[in-house]
Order: sequence, then structure tokens, then C-alpha cells
Amino acid sequence: MLKIAFSPIYKYSLPEGHRFPMSKYELIPAQLVHQGIIEKEQFFEPKSLEEAWILRTHCPIYWQSLKDLTISPKAARKIGFPVNQNLIQRGRVITQGTIDCALYAQKYGVAMNVAGGTHHSFKDRGEGFCVLNDFAIASNYLLDHNLAQQILIIDLDVHQGNGTAKIFEHEPRVFTFSMHGAKNYPLQKEQSDLDLPLLDGLEDAPYLDLVRAYIPQLLEDVQPDFVFYLSGVDVLASDKLGRLGMSLEGCRMRDQLVFEYCKAAEVPVAVSMGGGYSPKLADIVDAHCNTFKMAQEVFFD
Repeated sequence: MLKIAFSPIYKYSLPEGHRFPMSKYELIPAQLVHQGIIEKEQFFEPKSLEEAWILRTHCPIYWQSLKDLTISPKAARKIGFPVNQNLIQRGRVITQGTIDCALYAQKYGVAMNVAGGTHHSFKDRGEGFCVLNDFAIASNYLLDHNLAQQILIIDLDVHQGNGTAKIFEHEPRVFTFSMHGAKNYPLQKEQSDLDLPLLDGLEDAPYLDLVRAYIPQLLEDVQPDFVFYLSGVDVLASDKLGRLGMSLEGCRMRDQLVFEYCKAAEVPVAVSMGGGYSPKLADIVDAHCNTFKMAQEVFFD
């Protein structure tokens, strides 16, 4: 059974005119159920992440500044959201959702978080709409509980997973792979274990050729016993922040390929949705829903 993490807190209220489409977090579950892709019983609501697991990955000074709301205005601007208790709680629930998805994936093969993919969060700071790094925290959770020995992070969001790369730069048990726009945010890239920078305007065929060339080889070379997949839909040509040229169908095929490769390699995969900033909210929701649909079809149909 495909298990999906979702909580009402995922839809965080932003000031009017903010470009981050928070309403997608309500619309994705509704559309999945409406289209008959998912049953309501497949959703679960995560609890709040224990503080100890935040401190396993993030430094105490940064976490204290979030808890006490003493974070500097400059640091808060880098995050890009108004920092308040609701935002901090949201991050804790989302991250627990990713941990729960990892545990469900080990049971069912795949599990998915409606939010997450907060890969711009570093050990000591947040950036780019990211407060706590859900993949980093969940990876450390699996490693510390001996639930995984070698993890592969497949980050196909259009923006480099700079925070994740930096957090794991000296951790051989976590291999970070980021396939992202070369000229896109962040301006200063970190070094993943493998970075694949893409030219502006890259369309479906060459993009999918790269997926076919790299993902199976990584699964063979890294030999992971767990995969985290960041399936950002900001690769779409319509995306305001993406700068690539992919279609909705190309994005769907990307997800299908990743799931087929993971299933063939018999490696469980936990998925977080990542970014999506197309002007039409329907395009964002459709693209994200395709990711869930592909997981359902590849693993369960």
C-alpha cells in the first residue's frame, strides 16, 4: 500500500502576494482522491519531530534561534518565509513525515511526503524556503538505528541540493546526487558526491537520456540499501524559477524511470515533493500528482 504523509499544517499562511504556492499542499491530496489515484485511508498525519533528531543534524545555536524566534533578520531573509512558531512546527511535522515515509518505504517499497525536500537547509542555517533539512535528518535517523548502511539521495529538483551536499560532505554512508540548473539558484553551489549541472532550456529528450544514463549506474555503483528521491516539478518549462524546458509528460516520465530503477534494484525509496513555481497552480498540482500516480502504478498496480 502506498502511504502518504500529509498534515493540515503543511499549508502555512504566507503574506498576500508571496510567490511560494502553499495552497498546493491542500490541492494535491484532494486531486489524488478525486481522480481515484489514492484512497483517503492511504494518508497519515505525522507527529512533531523530537528535538533530539533536529540536534543530530542541525547545530544547537541555529535551532535555539528558531525555537526562541531570536533568529537575525538577515538569517530570516535567507529562509524567505516569516519565521514564527507555526513555521517551526510545520518543519518539525514535515520532517517527521519524511522519517515515517522512510519506515513505510522499507515495508512497502515506496512512501511519499506531500511536502518536504528542504535541501537548502544547512547544519547552521536555513535558505531558500528551507528551515530543517528533512532528507538529512531522516538519513541520520536510518543510519543511527541501523536501518540503512548506505543511502543514495537522488535530487532532481531544478535547484542544487546545496545544504544536503554540505551536511554530508564527510559522510561516506550518504551519497548525494544533484541534477540541477547550472545557472540557477543557489549562485554559490556546494559539492555533492555527484553534480550534474544542466543548461538553460534543456528539453525532455536530453534530460531523460541523462536520467537513463546516470540513475541505474548510481544504483549499481553506490549499492544503496535506501534511496531518498526529491521529485521537484520546477523542471517544467512553465516554471517561473526553473529555466529548463521540460513538459508535463517529460516530468512524469522522469518519475516513472526513477521508480522503475529503484524497484528493479529492490531498493526502497522515500519521496519528498520539493519545488514547483509555475504561474498556473493547476500545472504544479498536476505535475506533483503524476509523481504519486507513477509510484502507485510502478510499485502496486
